[in-house]
Amino acid sequence: MNAPKRRDRAATRSALLDAARRRFAEHGFDGTGVREIAADAGVDATLIFRYFGSKKDLFDAALTAEVPEGLGEKDAGPVEFADALLKEVVLGDRAGDGGEHPLLLMLRSAGRPEVRARLHEEVCDRYLADMAARFDGEDAELRAELVGALLLGMGVMRAVVGSPVLPDADPEKVRARVAAMVAALET
Repeated sequence: MNAPKRRDRAATRSALLDAARRRFAEHGFDGTGVREIAADAGVDATLIFRYFGSKKDLFDAALTAEVPEGLGEKDAGPVEFADALLKEVVLGDRAGDGGEHPLLLMLRSAGRPEVRARLHEEVCDRYLADMAARFDGEDAELRAELVGALLLGMGVMRAVVGSPVLPDADPEKVRARVAAMVAALET
């Protein structure tokens, strides 16, 4: 007689997170069901509640992104910091996460007040505050928000709008153009 198959908790949790990220990236929070996520992961939907507690808790876990290496370096200037964000958030290859950075996943579900609040916290308190600290002189916060609008707008154009040129543009050319725009804001 065969012994019962043991579940690998870490592998199941990881499969659920990957499936959730893909579903939330494509359909947002309200357009995604736990049964579809579970089916994509090849498990029963009850495991979502066992491992995460609720669909909302799974969504929160799916949105958690590690701070990319190099972004915490305080000696990097605005151009270098914007380039690191561009590579990570806008141009990053996140195939396991549905192809999108968690910030863009949040945008797909921004109709929900709690997601809007989290998006505000992530963008304003995390990224923009860090960017502003890298600018010298007056109106650093304004210049940081202009860079944030540029990068977030690029992410929306690529991932949500599907603009005709930006998604297929040469990443090095995009990085050079963005660096020039951010450098213009340094003064």
